[in-house]
Amino acid sequence: MSFQKATDLLRLAEMATSRYRGVSLTDIEEAFGVDRRTAQRMTKALEETFPNCSTEVDDDRRKFWKLRADHARLMLAQGIRDSELAALEMAIRRAGRDGALTEVSALSGLRDRLLSAMPGPHARRAEADAEAVLEAHGFASRPGPRVLVKAGLLATIGEALKGPHVLTIVYAGGRDPNRERRLEPHGLLLGTRRYLVARETGGDGRMQHYRLDRIATARLEADSFARDPGFDLATHANRAFGSYHADHEYGEVVWRFTPAAAPTAGEFIFHPTQELTKEADGSLTVRFLASGHLEMAWHLYTWGDAVEVIAPKGLRDMVARNRRDDFPALP
Repeated sequence: MSFQKATDLLRLAEMATSRYRGVSLTDIEEAFGVDRRTAQRMTKALEETFPNCSTEVDDDRRKFWKLRADHARLMLAQGIRDSELAALEMAIRRAGRDGALTEVSALSGLRDRLLSAMPGPHARRAEADAEAVLEAHGFASRPGPRVLVKAGLLATIGEALKGPHVLTIVYAGGRDPNRERRLEPHGLLLGTRRYLVARETGGDGRMQHYRLDRIATARLEADSFARDPGFDLATHANRAFGSYHADHEYGEVVWRFTPAAAPTAGEFIFHPTQELTKEADGSLTVRFLASGHLEMAWHLYTWGDAVEVIAPKGLRDMVARNRRDDFPALP
């Protein structure tokens, strides 16, 4: 479970505790901005986390989920484990390292509330055990290069996304780098480079991408806006291999891995829409729909000559001269 989902579950438990009748699926949809299926998954998680959760159906056949306050406190006091607290501490440290100050504040508050609900001796033991887990994992650092993002920028964008509020930026890219742009932010794409997905107010309504490392300044406005109801960030993200989108490149991608590389390739999720086919000779064919040939080429290089691009032709031509046979290991 992601930390955002954990935070949402805690908030849902508070709603189910504080409301006289409890919460319905409609209440959850409105409070969290989710669809019916997601709301149903959230109530399932509530029932699994709080076994004493009760349900009732009113005269209009609406179902409500209810938690008694003493049950909720008891579960919070007894339910946190050292590994869960350690994971929460790791998330706080990562967010601080990335300059996501809003997330640091929110996750720190969640940690403190969980610990405050536990009896003193249990809380102290959980903290000590969590510290040991952190030391054992060496703080689970994420290796590899990353682009530096200005301190506080992610916090400002986070506030704009939650509002939702208009965001005014100066973007060091495009034909007029000094022009202020008023944006309606709809999400973030996280990869080697990070992109803000937003549409410009007064524009043509198209979603555009803004590299976070090229945003010179960002100012949160009091003005709110209506999110595009037809926009889904996950669907939008799936149109690319990485974080860079190129509509003219979008189409079927087919890679074939050698029999020797097939077992390793079979453990990868190259793209959410991928289809894997094991061929008669032991090779593995991967198919998916996406754009972003340059990011694909960067990744394919790490496989040396263990992979062949079947389609598209533009990508095949791009990698043809860079298939090495002297890499000592597969990714």
